[in-house]
Amino acid sequence: MYIEETKIKLKDGREAVLRSPNIDDAQTMIDYLIQTSGETHFLLRYPEESSGLTLEYEQQLLKNSIDNPDGAMIGCFIDNKAVASSMINVNTTIKTKHRASVAVAVLKDYWNQGIGTQLLNALFEIARSKDVQQIELDFIEGNHRARALYEKLGFRITGVKYDAIKLKEGTLLNEYMMIKKL
Repeated sequence: MYIEETKIKLKDGREAVLRSPNIDDAQTMIDYLIQTSGETHFLLRYPEESSGLTLEYEQQLLKNSIDNPDGAMIGCFIDNKAVASSMINVNTTIKTKHRASVAVAVLKDYWNQGIGTQLLNALFEIARSKDVQQIELDFIEGNHRARALYEKLGFRITGVKYDAIKLKEGTLLNEYMMIKKL
């Protein structure tokens, strides 16, 4: 699904743009993925798991995202640099099409600027337009900032996947499931 450009103001006064990343954004999206995965262990990949992405692969992924009627990717760009991204995937089967899953990640230099809230609110609007009644997401144990944001926006913990994440040095972390009713 294609998302039109929307300008937002960050808490520090800078201007950013929310929109669908397109094939011309492939390199900045790859750079963003590598950087975010190296800034925190609360994402599901390490930098080296993104560094092998090819430009062609990322271009196809971005094209598929725009062409997907049941999902969308929204990037946050400052001076054409990707600083955050979010995704929504709406279930398509009769029994589950009232549900959608979302994810969001922001570069560390842009934390606490309201970007996560803006992206999630944009995803909620997409969900409502698709008659989604329930938004679902997961977060990793110890990610207190993300949990506080999600709870502020109306999510509640509904379950736990024990020892779902194993860091390189062997630490096991739980993954928590959250739901927000629309």
